[in-house]
Amino acid sequence: MTKLINYRPAIAVLLLTFSLQLCITTIARAQTPNIKNDRFWNTKDGRPIYSQGGGIFQFNDPLTNEKKYYWYGVHYAEADTYRNNPSVTLPTSTFESVTCYTSTDLVNWAFTGDVLTKDSVNKNGKTWVGRLGVAYVKEMNKYAMFVQHGSQVLITLADSPAGPFKWHQKISMEQMIGTTNTGDQTVFTDEDTGKSYLIYSYGKGRNKIYVSEIGVKDGKVNLLDCTQVFKGESREGNCMFKYKGRYYMFASNIYGWDASFAYYLVADNIRGPYLPENNMLVMKGADTDFAHVSQTGFFYVVKGSQQETVIYCGDRWANFAGNGLGYNQWCPISFDGKMPYFNSLESWNLDVKTGKWAVASDNNFVMNGSFEADRRHIPSQVKPVQTQLTGWATIVTEGNAISLDSTTSPVLNYFNTQNDRKTVIGEKSLNISDKVKFSRKVYQVISSSPYVKLEDGIYTLSAKVKNSKGFAKLTMYAESNGKKHKYDITAENLSWHTIQINNVPVKAGKVEVGFLAQGTANAFCLVDDVSLVKMK
Repeated sequence: MTKLINYRPAIAVLLLTFSLQLCITTIARAQTPNIKNDRFWNTKDGRPIYSQGGGIFQFNDPLTNEKKYYWYGVHYAEADTYRNNPSVTLPTSTFESVTCYTSTDLVNWAFTGDVLTKDSVNKNGKTWVGRLGVAYVKEMNKYAMFVQHGSQVLITLADSPAGPFKWHQKISMEQMIGTTNTGDQTVFTDEDTGKSYLIYSYGKGRNKIYVSEIGVKDGKVNLLDCTQVFKGESREGNCMFKYKGRYYMFASNIYGWDASFAYYLVADNIRGPYLPENNMLVMKGADTDFAHVSQTGFFYVVKGSQQETVIYCGDRWANFAGNGLGYNQWCPISFDGKMPYFNSLESWNLDVKTGKWAVASDNNFVMNGSFEADRRHIPSQVKPVQTQLTGWATIVTEGNAISLDSTTSPVLNYFNTQNDRKTVIGEKSLNISDKVKFSRKVYQVISSSPYVKLEDGIYTLSAKVKNSKGFAKLTMYAESNGKKHKYDITAENLSWHTIQINNVPVKAGKVEVGFLAQGTANAFCLVDDVSLVKMK
């Protein structure tokens, strides 16, 4: 007699296992793409992304006709060097190529290729190759790349948005603006009209900003006109976006490779008038950490099914400024009427289909936590003149007062050595010290903004410290809703040491984090890489 075997339990287990795996896979696929700042970015297949001073444009893929995002930027040789060893700031910029990356979600990028090579632009020897952008020129059915090239502007053309781009002509700006070169430049395309424009500043002093339409003149791609829209304080990093029918002109300070506030003007017409007239405003939120330690690079407006989201795409010239990790710092912009607000986030999620964004669960809520926003020793008597570290407050209860008097005032930040930078991020750290006996509090109040909520929950506060002997008190703390949690540093740490406070309860959307110190003359404590991350 043949024995009948009941396979139903085994089949049920297999079906349940398959269903669970399918569910997990579906959830993983449904996860909103995440943008993480303060680190070097890779393509989706793990290759380094090298793209500085460029822009993102949406074109149809010539092979599939699918709309894709094309991201163009410069690859400098020093970007490789600094990425491999960020303990050394590089003194020069060596052009390697203009790169092109493509994406369908603005997060996962594929390397398309080097679309403009150094051999094709260095015909007369090596020269500066910098900020650039690409426009589709309908009259010629060509894609035109406008590139800063030495003391003029180079225009290159391609049959495809993926290149290769080839030398078309080099133009002098002298007849238009009085200098042969642009100060800084980007390309802006108005999706409502299909027209593209070069947005740029005056080549000498950069105290004027212009708009020129891109088109065909005398059979060649060129600039058709020139409208001056700003004259005043020197500005660079010129770029533009359009939101709710208004044109927003942005720029940064003349700080070289360093970070800056983000300044803006608004107009109803691309040629102006831009208001406030010749008086650029600082975007709110960008003042807490100099626009997430970056310089205005370009913007991209995501027009989703549920909302429009403007993305600030900042350049962090870390390879030449030494101010942290990552060359690209992208943050979402919110609006109070026509006033833009900068949301400085380390980690956030973006859904390009809906246009919605949200703070990611692993976001670090500390502003200027690696103390890289300030370009000089603070207090600083020279541009920018300031007495406090950006995003932080220092209260002295005993010892020398903080002032612009460099002979008596304590210096609030320390310039890390190359050896320090093998452990901590960037050129600078917090410096708690004085020439005399001192007592000091250094702190930051973190609270919900109109657009980013500091959620109630349990957080972890951490930092890296390096300290001498001579402290009666040396404490890291977090205080929320009247309750203080602390970590007392009781031993000397002659090398960098990570300290951490777990299970910090945050309530009512506000927490104060900081350091308390009572030390003898010349005792010191250096602090770097402070973070506050929600655990649950």
